[in-house]
Amino acid sequence: MGKRHGAIGIKQAIRFEWMQKAVNLLLVGLDVKTIRQELHDFLADRKGSGSEGERGETSRTQVVNMLMKIWVSPDPELIPFRDASLAFVRENTSMALAVHWGMISAAYPFWFNVSRQTGRLLALQDQVTQMQITNRLKEQYGDRQTVSRCARFVIRSFVAWGALKDSEAKGCYEKAAAVSIAEPNLAILMFESALLATPEAKGALGLLLNNPAFFPFQLPVMTGDFVSQRSDRIDVVRYGLDDELLKLKA
Repeated sequence: MGKRHGAIGIKQAIRFEWMQKAVNLLLVGLDVKTIRQELHDFLADRKGSGSEGERGETSRTQVVNMLMKIWVSPDPELIPFRDASLAFVRENTSMALAVHWGMISAAYPFWFNVSRQTGRLLALQDQVTQMQITNRLKEQYGDRQTVSRCARFVIRSFVAWGALKDSEAKGCYEKAAAVSIAEPNLAILMFESALLATPEAKGALGLLLNNPAFFPFQLPVMTGDFVSQRSDRIDVVRYGLDDELLKLKA
């Protein structure tokens, strides 16, 4: 398991409009140093709750560092995926939510795992509590205090992005209406994000199509052949009679 997969790293709630800001700065072609400064200025009076107000230096720096790591200067292995995601979102601004979801899942697999556990629970029940999600994450990451704290930031982000809704009871959430992904190239980018978020960098196509980590989305059905024709970063391996495995090209 690489450093990226073992890390937790989400130390603040991340709002959707902040991700958009980072992407817009990239799309205008600014350099890394300028983008970092612009993000600092942008976040100076914006809080994770969505309210305005002075934000402390430390918490602001944490958010800026995360946004930089997701979009602006991701790990070298994520750059081809980032470039493809950026090219897609430039042409399809209305589908930004799914693109950001894929990008953050690849950069911070912890986000992907929180959404996977959330999606699993929501497949069984109408509502889910923070504690249920955290307990499942602790089986994976160990019983560290950072797990529950960072999981809370991710769950609050899900609510801010409209993927989850607060229910009547405090600390209890329900699913929002799923966003339909009709564009196959976007679905393929999302499969790629799942492979990047998985230490083995591979997964059965059927499991990717129904991945609980994509609970906020409705993905189109497609064949492995179709995926490999459209992506030069994913290979398809057949096994068994009709099972197809997608894996990232080394």
